[in-house]
Amino acid sequence: MGYEELLQRARARLPEAVFEKARFEIPNARGHLEGNKTVVSNFPQIAASLRRPVDHLLKFLLKELATPGEMRRSLLVLGTKVGSARINQKLRQYAEEFVFCRACGKPDTDIKAEGDFSVFGCHVCGNRTQLKSKI
Repeated sequence: MGYEELLQRARARLPEAVFEKARFEIPNARGHLEGNKTVVSNFPQIAASLRRPVDHLLKFLLKELATPGEMRRSLLVLGTKVGSARINQKLRQYAEEFVFCRACGKPDTDIKAEGDFSVFGCHVCGNRTQLKSKI
């Protein structure tokens, strides 16, 4: 069996999701200022579209923005004034780090705890990467 035949056979066994070119868009943060605080009104929806826990995304965002903050019902309240462009840039950074597969670039991933570590796994290409810390 030649290389070309093996390549065609392997390609035929790949899931359809590998060939889809659907564009995944990270929702932009919507919110307003209340005095010295920034209120993001669609934070739970952002976490849901990224398919990540709200508390994991919140922890990342607060650390990266170097600001205190908390969830109040379905609102994210940041302790300082933060521009929406900066919040959106940090959300893209989060997606690059914790959502998009490092091998194929698809957003069809999940993070699972395994022992003392978390493992980042892709449903499309099967790539698995150990993360630095447990979530």
